[in-house]
Amino acid sequence: MPPAKTPSYADALLQAAATLRDEVDALSFAPPTACVYNPLRYAWRPYSEYVWRHGNSRKRVVFLGMNPGPWGMAQTGVPFGEISAVRDWIGVCEPVDQPVPEHPKRPITGFDCSRSEVSGRRLWGLFAQRFGLAAKFFADHFVLNFCPLVWMDEGGRNRTPDKLPTEERQAVEAPCLKHLRKALEILQPEWAVGIGAWAEGKITEATRSDDPWRISRILHPSPASPAANRGWDAAATKALEEAGVWPDA
Repeated sequence: MPPAKTPSYADALLQAAATLRDEVDALSFAPPTACVYNPLRYAWRPYSEYVWRHGNSRKRVVFLGMNPGPWGMAQTGVPFGEISAVRDWIGVCEPVDQPVPEHPKRPITGFDCSRSEVSGRRLWGLFAQRFGLAAKFFADHFVLNFCPLVWMDEGGRNRTPDKLPTEERQAVEAPCLKHLRKALEILQPEWAVGIGAWAEGKITEATRSDDPWRISRILHPSPASPAANRGWDAAATKALEEAGVWPDA
């Protein structure tokens, strides 16, 4: 009998993501949550292409975001998935299905979406400025989200996971923490970097004392943050250089 084939990095990451996708799909949420999207379900094709194209090797740095933005990963399946960045720089543009149910005020139009995900524009824009080619960035970097779900209230307003009731938040975080730990075990980075303090906290929760990666963070690029609207790219670069994640330019 031939020896069993060792799964590739991408195989392992996608198996872990599929498990997470199915586990969070089984959860239910009470009002004021009116609708929940799971891009790992309806945008699995672009997410899979992202992982196959850029996640099929060990990484030195793994960045972690919180959950999909309504005009980013919710549309493209890629973390911080600003349309132009995903299509033109990352090189992913796969068909996206419709979530069921779909909120009438939050349609999913995939790569036809005309709205901009400012956080993603800032994040991927910094990486493009620093590294030039996407292949150079992804040679030893990767970007994940902690949670794949998007929550909306009846009026279509976005709800972040930190705003969920304690019981619901704990039910979501259990599979997400398991998935994060699995992804870090697969990629074995030197650095795990939270995009914002909340994401840094989740990395800390998923990390054991004997794990090889060090933990750092950068300011979240959300336009809702006044600090992020005052030279976010310079602040993020400074934080990464001072921590030793990025060598000085």
